Amino acid sequence: MRRIGWIFGVLALVATACRRTHTPVWDEGAPAGQQAHSPERIVVPPGSALLRQLRVESVQECDVAIGRIEAPGKVEVNPDRVFRVMLPVAGRVADVYARLGDAVKESSPLLALESPDAEAAVSSYLQADAARSQAHSALIKAQADYERLKDLYEHDAVAQKEVLSAENMLVQARAAVEQAEALRRQAQARLEILGLQPAQFGQRIMVRAPISGKVLEVNVARGEYRNDTTVPVMTIADLSTVWISADVPESAIRLIRVGEQVDIELVAYPGKVFQGRVARIADTVDPQTRTVKVRAELSNRDERFRPEMFGRIVHTETVRKLPVVPATALVHDPGGSVMFREDAPGVFRRVQVSAGPPSGDRVPILEGVRAGDRVVTQGVMLLQAKQGTSR
Repeated sequence: MRRIGWIFGVLALVATACRRTHTPVWDEGAPAGQQAHSPERIVVPPGSALLRQLRVESVQECDVAIGRIEAPGKVEVNPDRVFRVMLPVAGRVADVYARLGDAVKESSPLLALESPDAEAAVSSYLQADAARSQAHSALIKAQADYERLKDLYEHDAVAQKEVLSAENMLVQARAAVEQAEALRRQAQARLEILGLQPAQFGQRIMVRAPISGKVLEVNVARGEYRNDTTVPVMTIADLSTVWISADVPESAIRLIRVGEQVDIELVAYPGKVFQGRVARIADTVDPQTRTVKVRAELSNRDERFRPEMFGRIVHTETVRKLPVVPATALVHDPGGSVMFREDAPGVFRRVQVSAGPPSGDRVPILEGVRAGDRVVTQGVMLLQAKQGTSR
């Protein structure tokens, strides 16, 4: 019986040792003395290949926009600086000096026009000038007749009615001079509008640029005869300033005011931010998209911005200092956003965080980590997979 009891005792000791040997441990490389492991904790041995694939960085603190509004948009011509050139009179286009895309200065010639209206304008001026000369001659004669009769009346040489008649003729002569002067000024103004010189027939009408800018459209060719003076032959725009037109959601329009500064990002210039000012906000909401059209003015002195370029406007209500991490540091699962914080060399902890809207390749962290914490920025999916297989 003693021998049997001794055998059962030995078996009990062996079973106890076996149970201790197969107790689950989080990682074989755990430092000595660690007896318990959190389910959110991962330990990677110093010589592990996994450790060499991980990149750990310190969390930085940066200024982060709060109440940030982003709206897609595109570059547009400033409508206040666009001019559509039309012919002043009907006629034949004798020559075209400006081509599509040309930069033109104010008052520089765009095209030459041959028109019978030019001859008529010169003729009208000459007639008006001759009529004024005749009126002045009649006025001089009427003035002399009045003074002569007035002198004779004072010496009782003529009747008073003759003086009154001469005075009436003088008044009519003065009115005729005023009328002739008005007609001459009208004819002269017509010549100035057409850019013609007086007393010269056979002149061409030069259509000149009303503003300095770029020629965006040309709808005329040499030799054409144009009767309709309401159809534009060219479009010129001053591109020293342009507009960024964006559709802002109805729910966010209350945060934007005319005159406020906004940031502008364009597809053509990735990574660069330009500043503009809100010039106009539409008075109505688009019933289809539930957005409001907002236009910001942007300086374009170096002519980098071209109409129809795509981009977006960004409006920031306030700015706060928050921890910021690379977007690659985050893992998104059904429970929310997760990061892996380094507690010690080779020891990482799975941390639930609250992330804000991303800005480029950076993400602000509202809760979960602090500035100075060291977090995994590359290889987080490897840690996620290791944690999944260790559970």
